[in-house]
Amino acid sequence: MTDEIAGKPVPRPTEETRDYWEGCRRGELRLQRCSECRRVQFPPRRFCSSCLCARLESFAALGRGVIRSYSVVRHPLSPAFAGDVPYLVALIQLAEGPTMMAGLRGCTPDTVAVGMAVEVEFEARSETHVPYFHPA
Repeated sequence: MTDEIAGKPVPRPTEETRDYWEGCRRGELRLQRCSECRRVQFPPRRFCSSCLCARLESFAALGRGVIRSYSVVRHPLSPAFAGDVPYLVALIQLAEGPTMMAGLRGCTPDTVAVGMAVEVEFEARSETHVPYFHPA
C-alpha cells in the first residue's frame, strides 16, 4: 500500500516489509535469506519462495547489481512524475541473486545499457526512503 507526498507514492510498510523499509531509511538495501535452503529472495515475504520455510533472516545487501532490462518512460502514469520524463525504470539483478525493479538515475535513454553495473541510492519521501540505482 502507498500514501502520497506531492503526488508521488510513499510506501506504507507492512509486517513483511517493515525491515526492508527501515533499512532503506538507514541507507541500506535489505534482503531475506532462508535459514533452511539459504536462498536469497526479494521482495520480502513471510515464507521462503523456494522451500516455504518460515525461518527467514534479513541482511544488508551489497547494493550493487546489473541491468537485465529497462524501459524508457515518456508518458508518466501520474502527473506527479510529469517533470521527470523521460525517466528510466530497470530490472536489476542484484549481486546476491534476486531481481528487483527500480528507477535509474545518472544515465539517459542514450547511455543506459543492458549489462551496465549499477549501485543503489535512496530518495527521501517523508519518513520513507525509496531505492533508485545509478551507474557504478
